[in-house]
Amino acid sequence: MEAILRDAVHHSLRDFLHRNAIFLCERLCAEFPSETNLQLLAGCYLHSNQAYAAYHILKGTQVAQSRYLFAMSCYQMNLLHEAEAALSPANEPSAEVPNGAAGHYLLGLIYRYTDRRKSAIQHFKQALTIDPLMWAAYEELCVLGSAEEAAVVFGEAASVTIQKQYLHHGLASQSLLTTNDDCNLVYGRNFSFEDVSPRQLKLVQGSNTRDSFGNSHVIGVSGQPTNGSSNISFYNTPSPMPMQLSGTAPPPVCRAPPVYLSSGTDSSPRSTISSTIQSGRRKFVDEGKLRKVANNESAIRLISSRLSFDSGNRRSNRLAAEAAANTNASVSMAAGNGTTNSSKIGSSKLGSVARSLASRKGQPWANENLDEGVRNEAFDDSRSNTASISGFTPTSETRYLEQDGATLSVGGGIMNASKVMSGASELLNLLRILGEGYRLSCMYKCQDALDAFLKLSYKHYNTSWVLCQVGKAYSELLDYFEADRAFSRARQASPYSLEGMDIYSTVLYLLNEDMKLSYLAQELLSTDRLAPQSWCAMGNCYSLQKDHETALKNFQRAVQLNSKFTYAHTLCGHEYVALDDFENGMKSYQSALRLDARHYNSWFGLGMIYFRQEKFEFAEHHFRMANQINPCSSVIASNLGTALHALQRSDEALAIMEKAIRADEKNPVPMYHKANILMSLEKFDEALAVLEELNEYSPRESSVHALMGRIYKRRNMHDKAMLHFGIALDLKPSTADVTAIKAAIERLLVPDELEDSL
Repeated sequence: MEAILRDAVHHSLRDFLHRNAIFLCERLCAEFPSETNLQLLAGCYLHSNQAYAAYHILKGTQVAQSRYLFAMSCYQMNLLHEAEAALSPANEPSAEVPNGAAGHYLLGLIYRYTDRRKSAIQHFKQALTIDPLMWAAYEELCVLGSAEEAAVVFGEAASVTIQKQYLHHGLASQSLLTTNDDCNLVYGRNFSFEDVSPRQLKLVQGSNTRDSFGNSHVIGVSGQPTNGSSNISFYNTPSPMPMQLSGTAPPPVCRAPPVYLSSGTDSSPRSTISSTIQSGRRKFVDEGKLRKVANNESAIRLISSRLSFDSGNRRSNRLAAEAAANTNASVSMAAGNGTTNSSKIGSSKLGSVARSLASRKGQPWANENLDEGVRNEAFDDSRSNTASISGFTPTSETRYLEQDGATLSVGGGIMNASKVMSGASELLNLLRILGEGYRLSCMYKCQDALDAFLKLSYKHYNTSWVLCQVGKAYSELLDYFEADRAFSRARQASPYSLEGMDIYSTVLYLLNEDMKLSYLAQELLSTDRLAPQSWCAMGNCYSLQKDHETALKNFQRAVQLNSKFTYAHTLCGHEYVALDDFENGMKSYQSALRLDARHYNSWFGLGMIYFRQEKFEFAEHHFRMANQINPCSSVIASNLGTALHALQRSDEALAIMEKAIRADEKNPVPMYHKANILMSLEKFDEALAVLEELNEYSPRESSVHALMGRIYKRRNMHDKAMLHFGIALDLKPSTADVTAIKAAIERLLVPDELEDSL
């Protein structure tokens, strides 16, 4: 009963029937109370987003997996100190973090959000060392600005780690076959068919069929699919894999006699094996394994004729031979079909790839490998039986992987060891490109990041995640039109994905695309009303209409939905500043920095508040912090130069302005500020030269002509000064600028000395 209930819970979780899983697991815990079963119940509650239930179930438990699940429930409830105590007890500083790479990653998140950056970095790196495919840990390191180059993280050491993991995984699944009380309950109990109903026999038969062939993706209590063998030691259930290292034969698989099956079911060994091999999972079973299963089938036919399990040792050689012959015929037929289908698929896909490459000639990904369409080769039955692993020792792991004929059991099927090595190499090559692009993007080396992403193949480049990263990079380069294009393509690729849509809404805000922004906000809300990205888009929509109070409410709703969403805090700060509420604006920016100390937008926002309050020293500090995080931004650099100029540090200000101009030659703001600084230093000719050059780039900027008028006035060239003041007024400046220009015209003939006294 216990094994049946546990198996039913796993299948309910796999099918996302969380309510059914919770109900069955409660029955399991009531009948068989144990901490292992409590872990399973807590996992069911975590799957159904009821972290509070898992918290109360696991509070006070000491087993490693229970501590991990308890820490996860605490993290979801924002009880970070309790989560830390569960993963790393204060009284046991040397205790191992439970659940390996996942445990270190969770502990790194806890340290990050409790402002312990060095400890967070240490645990994220440890998670990557244990599991190189823990991409989320690498993302966190990039966000923290402490990620190594992707070529190092996803290099040879990572490849060896992956190979060892799959080697251990495959050999363990082949060697581990335990028989315990749970196994006896389903497989080995000696009872008579007279005591069992046909429905119960059918249940036993179906359960054992799943265990023999299809139970390779069992969902553990942590919510991740795990293989059957790793799940055995944890839940104390029998291994689903009949293959083993030792010479001991596995226990007989007990199925119901054919007489109790429904009329539409074929229970013969041929149909069972053939359907298994030709299933969507593409599991390949070697010939020796099939003979074992066939022998068990023949034995069951004899058992059913005598209505007792005790006579199972009297097997018919004739039936066994016939079953084996049928099995071999089915295997050969299935292998032939698989080869034919594989070749057809490969050839058709190769043709489609060639056509797509011809249509996009000249693109950076046009030279991708044409052989990728035929990588899924048919299983080579002759190679699967060439390696003998009965004498395998831990010291021979590398040699074993290098054997061409060595086979491993991975994911419930047989995989050639050389394919594990080549697959790991291909995967790490892909992660190196993605990782390097993301690392460069987080370092705000945006052009380099764009070049890195262009190394991807066409199919990976046109995924939503990559296109969103490309859009973010273009937005940081102030190329909002290209950013709009990239985000639009991301929406087309995955219209259901909300990743990066908060940044996309800001891009549309900066382009004044009110119609597109409104449409995007409505689409996001209809997709998911509980996502912070949806409310950020809606807030930007109202902010573009100058309705800052309503925009602020939308941004606050985003914070309410996810208090760790950094950008929502920053947008709240922007709206507070627009409403001249500097105090609350500073609080919002500081909240964002507590979540992400490298979020330069908040440092810049604080600098703007201090600059408007004429606290230039504080403004210079915050602008400098933002500039250290994002040294490629001309906007930040120009504001830093302005703050330095206000502090009478004009030489430093000029140097910063030169860097800002080099960072983005299309940005007219640093050139204008440079001319203003030169004028204050009475370098009028240099200032006029800069303004003349700027006027060629932006001929309709009223502020440029107003500044030229002031310079000509200082040089007592009143006619030219009046000309440029008039041009500035004709260009329809803002109300404040109109007032300042008219005041300058009225004082045009007043000497500078008297003007200063006035």
